[in-house]
Amino acid sequence: MNMDEDEDGVLDGRIAKRQKLTNGTAKAQRRPGASRVFAPYRTVGLVSPTSVPFTSIPLGKTTSQITTSVGRSLQTYDLRKGLNLVFITRPQTPEVITASAAWKDKILAAWAGEAQVGVWVFKRGKKEAELELPRGWRESIQNFCIFGSWIVGVCETALLVWKSATFELYTTLQGNSPMPFTKCVASLPTFLNKIIIGRQDGSAEIWNISSGKQVYTILPPSTAYGVVTAIEPTPALSLVAIAYEKGPLLIHDIKTDLPVLHLNTAAGAPITSITFRTDNLGAGSDGQKAGVMATASTESGDITLYDLNNGGRKAGVLRAAHAHPTPSTPGGVSRIEFLSGQAVLVSSGLDNSLKTWIFDQTPFSPVPRILHSRSGHGAPITNLHFLPSASDGSDDTGKWLLSASRDRSLWGWSLRRDGQSTELSQGAVAAKAKKQGLLAAGNRDSLEELKCPPITSMACSLNRDGGIGALPGKHPIWQGGAKKGGKKNASAEVSAMTGWESVVTAHEGDRKARTWFWGRKRAGRWAFETGDGSNVSSVAMSPCGTFAVLGSEGGGIDMFNLQSGLHRQRFPARLTPMQAKQLKLEVEKHGLVEEDDGKKKFHRGQGKHGSAVVGLAVDSLNKTVISAGADGRVKFWDFSSGLLRHEIDLSGSAGITALRFHRGTDLAALACTDGCVRVVDISTYRLIRELWPSRPAIPEMSGLKIMDFTFSEDGQWIAAAMGQMVLLWDLPTGHLVDAFKLRATCTSLAFSPTGEFLATSTDDSVGVDVWSNRGLFMHVPTRHISAKELARIISAEAQAPTVSGEGGEALITAAGEGEEEDDIDIMDGVPEPADIDQLSSSLLSLSLVPRSRWQNLLHLDLIRQRNRPVEPPKKPEKAPFFLPSLQDRQANNTAASTTNTDVAELEKERTRVLKLTKEGGGQSTFTYLLLHASTTDFLNHLKSLSPAAADIEIRSLHPSDSEMLSFVDALTWLMHKRRDFELGQAWMAVFLRIHGDVVLADEELRVAVRQWRDAMEGEKRRVKGLVGYCEGVLGYLRAARV
Repeated sequence: MNMDEDEDGVLDGRIAKRQKLTNGTAKAQRRPGASRVFAPYRTVGLVSPTSVPFTSIPLGKTTSQITTSVGRSLQTYDLRKGLNLVFITRPQTPEVITASAAWKDKILAAWAGEAQVGVWVFKRGKKEAELELPRGWRESIQNFCIFGSWIVGVCETALLVWKSATFELYTTLQGNSPMPFTKCVASLPTFLNKIIIGRQDGSAEIWNISSGKQVYTILPPSTAYGVVTAIEPTPALSLVAIAYEKGPLLIHDIKTDLPVLHLNTAAGAPITSITFRTDNLGAGSDGQKAGVMATASTESGDITLYDLNNGGRKAGVLRAAHAHPTPSTPGGVSRIEFLSGQAVLVSSGLDNSLKTWIFDQTPFSPVPRILHSRSGHGAPITNLHFLPSASDGSDDTGKWLLSASRDRSLWGWSLRRDGQSTELSQGAVAAKAKKQGLLAAGNRDSLEELKCPPITSMACSLNRDGGIGALPGKHPIWQGGAKKGGKKNASAEVSAMTGWESVVTAHEGDRKARTWFWGRKRAGRWAFETGDGSNVSSVAMSPCGTFAVLGSEGGGIDMFNLQSGLHRQRFPARLTPMQAKQLKLEVEKHGLVEEDDGKKKFHRGQGKHGSAVVGLAVDSLNKTVISAGADGRVKFWDFSSGLLRHEIDLSGSAGITALRFHRGTDLAALACTDGCVRVVDISTYRLIRELWPSRPAIPEMSGLKIMDFTFSEDGQWIAAAMGQMVLLWDLPTGHLVDAFKLRATCTSLAFSPTGEFLATSTDDSVGVDVWSNRGLFMHVPTRHISAKELARIISAEAQAPTVSGEGGEALITAAGEGEEEDDIDIMDGVPEPADIDQLSSSLLSLSLVPRSRWQNLLHLDLIRQRNRPVEPPKKPEKAPFFLPSLQDRQANNTAASTTNTDVAELEKERTRVLKLTKEGGGQSTFTYLLLHASTTDFLNHLKSLSPAAADIEIRSLHPSDSEMLSFVDALTWLMHKRRDFELGQAWMAVFLRIHGDVVLADEELRVAVRQWRDAMEGEKRRVKGLVGYCEGVLGYLRAARV
């Protein structure tokens, strides 16, 4: 091909190959501010966290599907499967969902933001259509009413009407009243095209949707009743239940415009949801009459049931069906609904729960019992902790995530199956509250006191966790530790065989640390109290799972045995009166004694922290306890004796807020008040790293404290949360390699033990955001992030996972394809080596041959002996004479040809052997290449042989034709080339095992084998020197301060 060069020196001919586009589209670029290392995976723990009521649709006569809103997605649960999650809508809506409605096999979701509004239609979790809105519409839709062929959306000042068959916008209705609509709307059965809707002045209007006219207005009995808060038609025709904000609940006849029933409600808790039972049962003294109504309020967690017969009366109250609202935690019932024709009541609460109740108790009770429940945290999460690996090697590693919240609960989340997630039981709290009369809404604070205070710190070790069978039977929970010297606890003997508690938690404003059974998902036996009587500030567990260590706000440290509940050690160790007197005399006389190496020597009883202990850890061998004080002092204690070994004083730099320890590398990380993470090597007691968000500091990060931080499982990374930012440092280099912004302040984070996931929690959500680590399956750039780049990331748009996991795959692909600006290929322009088996002649490399091939060659005799048949094959039994077999039929046809075939095959084989003898003198390919071809060709042929063929060829080597000598020389050449090391060792091992006697008898062969041995010894010394050099460099980098 002729190529001409133009004036600019560019060849005019075949141009460079253009990069392939993915599916015909341009490469996706990583979004500015997005994480390099982590991609959004999903959000767990959300059931019904918003004020949007659930919606249900019956599926035949046996089950129903219930749909709840979780922000920008909808989750559908199947009642027959125990509220099993069946659908999550995709894609998620651009803004938060404001209303939803189920209709036939579809679900409508209205969403609204500051700049846009929309209504999407989903079917089986997938978006199918979008409803048309008037041009320039900005009002959000608060509720839907679907009946007949109409879809009505309720806005603040207007009603939007669509045709349900085509989703076409039919009309927009606006009344004459200046008062806004409430979101209370209902259709009127048997009234054609009629709906009733409430206004904020207490009136209820009846509209004809088809004609677009207002038919009638129902005025409240008094103007003091306030806003209409709930409207629901009754099973009796022309009767409607209307509830007011400050007034009673009325059953109103819309034909005569007269109230039929007048029911008083509790003050301060206006009814926001009404439902009627439609199976004609549940009322009366025996429950055999119709007329049951249930009401609920967002200001209370109770559900009230009424018997509407004989003037109406309150039949019962389902106390604390959902959590009562408090200033710190949300609560109340968002909606209740009787399923059509069933004795089942569905309720959802603002405490992030969805429950079903059934009326089937015997003898009859007007109050139902719980049937199914799906729930999560009712308040923002404060602590996250992945369960560590168990000593039994179970496959649950990285599956379970512990979380604690301000709602005083401790949850275990399964990242593999949502249905397995559960709350750890704190005993019969509801039964105790009912017995003490604390279930009423006014006793919310007293009810909360029955639970443990909010968790501030937790530690876990599964090495002695007995699973579901740990300590069987009933035991009192959270008792004080056993007294030393007292009667031996019987449960300690049982727990020695079955296991004991595996989780220890510290609580806000409490001087006791509590234990938990992870396997049994319940509270443990012990509540350990600090020795100095001050509140617990930090906890830790030994890696063996036997000891729990507590740190107090007063500076004391105590260690307890989890099996027996006994107090085992105090740090510093407790002194007897005689020892205290002797120590006082020595201190007054000598003070602190200086040892020969200049280190301080601490006497027994000395070294107690002067401030709160903010972090504790136990090393992997149960030899050292590391503690960090708020005053900036890090102390190292002897685990057995309780004596202080060493102390690092960082008080001149900053105070300490938390401590994290990585047992694999013996590194302790300290979060300091100046925003720096300092890393200490506990084996050398030296500060080895100072990790700053940026140098120089940027104004956006000033004043932000470290909320939480953690090590990655391999100890290579440290992740920290500061405000809305999540920062990731590479520990070997000390560089900030990743930073991304969350939508709210990050309260906690945790790395999974497998390194697959990073879990984060924020103060605006009750769910846990899970991020996947892209570094496990693709290259991730680790270039240092400068202060200017960090400032751009802070100003960029925030990101977060979604409930449905939508977008995670695309973000992973985009991040992997769009890293040109972040990761410059330093090998660009360097030609690829022609031989991929060895990158460099100075490297000792292994082969690319499968391991099984050379391993089977070493043990071929054992394999043949193991595969030898136990008994000779048996002749198959003959079929009865009246059932001729296929073999018998073929025998007659092939009997004559068998003899001819055998003779032909023998003649053909004899001719082939004679021809081979004439051409090559009887040499096989192996022998021919060994004697006449190059060493490389011979070794390539030997690598291609199966273990059995290689064994035969090595056995066939003959000393007379210098075959053995050539074979040993080839292996020596291979050793000098530093290639295929394991193959050369295997071939030589087989050769010496088979021909060892020949080698001993032949002097020339012995010299060749000795040369091979010398080459191997020289290579061994060279590799050992390189390994020692690398160990020295790593030791220097580990000890050096960066």
